[in-house]
Amino acid sequence: MPAPEPLASPGQDAPPAPGGPPKPVEISDPRALRALAHPARLAILEHLTLDGPATATECAEVAGLSPSACSYHLRALARYGFVHEDPAGGPDRRHRPWRAAPFVAITVGTDARRPEAIRSAGRLLAESVRARSDEVRADYLDRESRFPADWQAAAGTNMDVLHVSPAELDLVRTRIFELLSEYRRMEPAQRPPGARRVHVMIDYTPWFDPGLPPKPAP
Repeated sequence: MPAPEPLASPGQDAPPAPGGPPKPVEISDPRALRALAHPARLAILEHLTLDGPATATECAEVAGLSPSACSYHLRALARYGFVHEDPAGGPDRRHRPWRAAPFVAITVGTDARRPEAIRSAGRLLAESVRARSDEVRADYLDRESRFPADWQAAAGTNMDVLHVSPAELDLVRTRIFELLSEYRRMEPAQRPPGARRVHVMIDYTPWFDPGLPPKPAP
């Protein structure tokens, strides 16, 4: 079996501009999708992207693992280019920091002709990401009363329904993505006083029977 190709070559590309559009990476290798779908690896990659670089020991505290187990997961992520060791960290690998690859957005693609293996692996990753989002939400709800009143008022979940064409839905996604990009601010220097990290999860789910034709306009 040939060695998997990494998603990115660390150090060749500059990170995306802070607060601007991310550099998306489309994953077409189902092995990479399955490697990332592990809950501990998602937590590790999230930590390195938002708070890294960090050593295996520091990542272990976030993922709830032993340092040796965390090193195993870091190597699995590195195999597909999601993370890389910092060679300037010194000869002791236990204390050598790891960095996330220079991208903050990942997509599994939307080509309807993509192989079933990619569809299956992509669904596994989507379910893991959803589970991680649910954990973040549940943790907030458990401690909601301890948050300042203005944060409690600003937080929440909105549910809506749209009647759109595929092109219009794509436009909605693009506009919301661009709006969120203005507030990503990966660099602390770009954040205003009082800014704190907020988790955002938005779904766009077709809500109709694909076997039925659309209702005619009145």
